[in-house]
Amino acid sequence: MEMTKRLYRSKKDSMLAGVCGGIAEYFDLDPTLVRIGYLVLSALSVGFPGILVYIILWIVVPEQY
Repeated sequence: MEMTKRLYRSKKDSMLAGVCGGIAEYFDLDPTLVRIGYLVLSALSVGFPGILVYIILWIVVPEQY
């Protein structure tokens, strides 16, 4: 039986809502690198679109059980 990967908000690598931690777990990356990448992308996009995307992901991505 083949296991499928699902994107969840992380409970163990959570700083705010667990979105970056969940993305890091999904792609098997270091959560700190994902957070730094998110901050850099948000800063380059003048902050607002990055914050909006984070809030949308917070609402849409289910929490890990």
